[in-house]
Amino acid sequence: MGRKMWYALRAMSEREEKIKEGLELRVRSRGLEKYVSQIIVPAENVSEIREGKKRVSQQKMFPGYILIEVETADGGDVPQDVWFAIMETPGISGFVGGNRMQPTPLDESEVARILQDIEDRKEKPKPKMEFVAGDKVRIKEGSFENFDGTVESVDPAKWMLKVRVSIFGRDTSVELEYGKVEKI
Repeated sequence: MGRKMWYALRAMSEREEKIKEGLELRVRSRGLEKYVSQIIVPAENVSEIREGKKRVSQQKMFPGYILIEVETADGGDVPQDVWFAIMETPGISGFVGGNRMQPTPLDESEVARILQDIEDRKEKPKPKMEFVAGDKVRIKEGSFENFDGTVESVDPAKWMLKVRVSIFGRDTSVELEYGKVEKI
């Protein structure tokens, strides 16, 4: 036996989870669990404020890709049985990198960073919409609905923006929640 290596697989976008389930089933039914330790669809928790409520959902970090950790054969390649199980799974079009028969593993430090990002974002979801000073925004609700403005400052911890709006020819700063504006 070789060592555990991570590979990226190309998969149909929007169906990554179903394809992952199909691949896991195929690996189990062929008794290949000893070679395949993890199959991951990298996703992160993102949150947004909608109708005054904070909602958390999952968003794919790399749409159209699945990561798989495989125990390589003695020569350092993906074992042939595992390779066939992967390539025969509906929705997977192949490996990323290398040639069709000998895929190139991912850089270990890159995979470690991705796995750490996934862990970090489970605890602290990132905002679905991120703002920076200078962004042009349109206010969607409240007293200034349909006014356009410019973001002056951002407080990501409180999900608040300070937006400069022109009212009767005078610039006025207003504080708004992320969910009450949209970028234009």
